[in-house]
Amino acid sequence: MSDALEINSANFQGEVIESDIPVLIDFWAEWCGPCKALSPIIDELAGEYAGKIKIAKLDVDAEPGLAGQYGVLSIPMVALFKDGEVVERSVGLKPKDRLVADLNLSTHSA
Repeated sequence: MSDALEINSANFQGEVIESDIPVLIDFWAEWCGPCKALSPIIDELAGEYAGKIKIAKLDVDAEPGLAGQYGVLSIPMVALFKDGEVVERSVGLKPKDRLVADLNLSTHSA
């Protein structure tokens, strides 16, 4: 069972747009090898940032409208939302430390 929250069009507004803490979304697909490699890292982040940053996953095949709305052209793409807006994004498979640095998670979690 994933520690990350599953995001879809039914819960996107409440869980992401209206969230009072930042939300990190992993845009992924079942057929994407790099996405599968990134998944355990996302789950680790969910545990480490619990209560500070909401960590979530969004299946782009199940939710093409949301993926298109946020300009997801390549996956995996990880986006950090704050106050309902994308403030950082990272495309491609990266090691955990690089992903955290690219998304400036340490500065957003204080």
